[in-house]
Amino acid sequence: MKIKPLGDKVLVQRLEAETKTAGGIVLPDSAKEKPQRGKIISAGPGKTLEDGSVKEIQVKKGDTVLFTSYAGTEIKIGGKEHLIMSESDILAVIED
Repeated sequence: MKIKPLGDKVLVQRLEAETKTAGGIVLPDSAKEKPQRGKIISAGPGKTLEDGSVKEIQVKKGDTVLFTSYAGTEIKIGGKEHLIMSESDILAVIED
């Protein structure tokens, strides 16, 4: 299935949660928080402004991003958890 976001929306695949703390303690599933990092799978063309022009979206497919805790709408595609969110819910692009 292919999903193409509209406007300033992006499709993000959430990255896996950490299973150990920095000190090496293994976390049980009940203690894991949902990660706030993900990879951009696809992005819409951008936001349409009042004058009819389109402001291009700043992220692109393949970018790893950091987003707000309650960002987006969760959907499942092929058994994997994804989010559709607005570009404004993205806080930063993580560069390696």
